Amino acid sequence: MKLYNTLSKKVEEFKSLQEINSGSLVSRENPKQVNMYACGVTVYDYTHIGHLRKYVMDDILVRVLRHVGYDVKHIQNITDVGHLASDDDEGEDKMEKGARKYGQSAWEVAKKFEDYFFYSMDLMGVLRPTLSCRATEHIQSQLDMVLDLEKKGYTYVIDGDGVYFDTSKLETYGELSGHDPRKAHRETRIGEIEGKKNPSDFALWKFEKAGENRQMVWPSPWHPRSFPGWHIECSAMSIEHLGPELDIHTGGIDHVAVHHANEIAQSETFTGKKPFSRFWVHHNFLRVNGEKMSKSLGNFFTIDDILKKGFKPAALRLLFLSSHYRSEQNFTIQSLEASQSALHKLLQAYLEIKENHEDRSELENSDEAHQLSKQFFDAVENDLNTSEALTIVWKLLKSQLSNAQKYRLLLEFDRVLGLGLVSMDEDDLPKSDKVTLQIDDLPKDLQDLFRDRELARKNKDFAKSDEIRTKFEEAGYQLIDQAGSVLIKH
Repeated sequence: MKLYNTLSKKVEEFKSLQEINSGSLVSRENPKQVNMYACGVTVYDYTHIGHLRKYVMDDILVRVLRHVGYDVKHIQNITDVGHLASDDDEGEDKMEKGARKYGQSAWEVAKKFEDYFFYSMDLMGVLRPTLSCRATEHIQSQLDMVLDLEKKGYTYVIDGDGVYFDTSKLETYGELSGHDPRKAHRETRIGEIEGKKNPSDFALWKFEKAGENRQMVWPSPWHPRSFPGWHIECSAMSIEHLGPELDIHTGGIDHVAVHHANEIAQSETFTGKKPFSRFWVHHNFLRVNGEKMSKSLGNFFTIDDILKKGFKPAALRLLFLSSHYRSEQNFTIQSLEASQSALHKLLQAYLEIKENHEDRSELENSDEAHQLSKQFFDAVENDLNTSEALTIVWKLLKSQLSNAQKYRLLLEFDRVLGLGLVSMDEDDLPKSDKVTLQIDDLPKDLQDLFRDRELARKNKDFAKSDEIRTKFEEAGYQLIDQAGSVLIKH
């Protein structure tokens, strides 16, 4: 199996630390444990489709590792304190911000959006991690780590602000991103927090400021009302549950230069081990209609928004799998419609094969079946090339293999793809009783709305286009965008 490693900037053959130390190769008969840590969500607001893409692709990684024979210990954190709005060392804590926005306590908001996160993950077919751990339940581990770093001489205190890590004491700081941020783009930040020695120094522990009246605070040797910094949480929890050296650490590409650079600095100083993680796997951004997702732009979608528009979570998952995890992906309603259409074709083929297949074990080792299986798993084991793997799925359906062989391979492939074909039936196919209409068949008010939507689409006002689509759905109509035309179903 091969993975792109952000640390080395190249695709490398993956072997677990346990596998290397034992001197024997992994196999299904001889499984080796993979220690994998995934940066989780900050539970101050609703999980959106950008989060969904990241965790779907983490899920693919876990499934592929298990397919090749590894026993994956997958730890994923829940950030419920300490993540400041700027992602750096200043601004309001996102949990406090969420509490004010929703008129609830920070603890209630954390529980509400943690539940929504797992509700979203379950709908998307994402396997639950081995352990999901909350930052607020690991305060002592984090505090102990900061105290150890202080004892080793790597920290300093800014009165009224917090305890900071002194990055000038590490020659290798910034190696993950490939440049030293102490000499680059973060130089302007040195003046933003008075008392900072270096622009890249970061907060390990923060103090409540006068008048803040925070809901989440704990006593520490430096301040009676204080709380952990965002970065220390991941280090403390991953080390507590996985040990001083990880096999794989995943996260978003936006975490490379700051959050993950800081994790490496504090973790390797604390443990004395190098490297903190042998492989770093980073997921690229999801754009919506070519832009960053934002509620103000009307392009912010949750799983419930996807369901309300009549789409299946599996269609969204299939859309994510059509692009490589290291490539930026652009989400549009049109691309999701195409994905749902592809899902229906795949499901229709699967159901027909399932109904007409016979258990013919003597055909299981045919050359063509073996070749298709090899092509599929070669793709997913080569840096999770899911788009190529999907090409092999369609190639399988068009092949001359028996239904028995196709059925066996489809189930085998879907254990990695996670589309959940085995749990679907005819009720998941589109109903055929809808009539196709022309614009003149619509009521006058809907005709005007239809023309408004065509103008919005021409002007690339996708927010207005989606808003009008919703009005049609509420009136019992379905608009299906195709190349150069729109189908009207009722």
